[in-house]
Amino acid sequence: MKTLLYRVWQCTWGILQTLLGFVMFILHFRCRHYTYHGAVITEWNVKSSMSLGLFVFVTSEPFFAEKFEGQIEKAELSRRLLVHEYGHTIQSLILGPLYLIVIGIPSTLWGFLFGKKRKDEQIPYGAFFTEKWANRLGERVTGEKSIDMLVID
Repeated sequence: MKTLLYRVWQCTWGILQTLLGFVMFILHFRCRHYTYHGAVITEWNVKSSMSLGLFVFVTSEPFFAEKFEGQIEKAELSRRLLVHEYGHTIQSLILGPLYLIVIGIPSTLWGFLFGKKRKDEQIPYGAFFTEKWANRLGERVTGEKSIDMLVID
């Protein structure tokens, strides 16, 4: 029942980002897909990850895994990243048509434009409000650990 409600809500209130996610899903149809708490997950060969409504696209090779070698297993880092991205899908449920403006654009800018600054100053990815909120929501809903305040750049 929860999965059905999640999917209906994403396909109505979150229709804008879900449609964009569906287009991305079609473009990456040959990649590995599975479901996670109702979301459709695509593992793609891109270094970044993103969430668009019902659809989550996670990197198949977390570029930051080497940094944590010996501390956190690569599979665990991938799982934490998935929890984080799932948190963005919950933001989509909450914000609906405002998601792309309130979360999508600022999150993309934080991810790409401020990467060097984060790396140079060792600022955790989760320090930005969109990412911190996604971490908390993902952890609360799934009961699993997210990337939290790891410095991943």
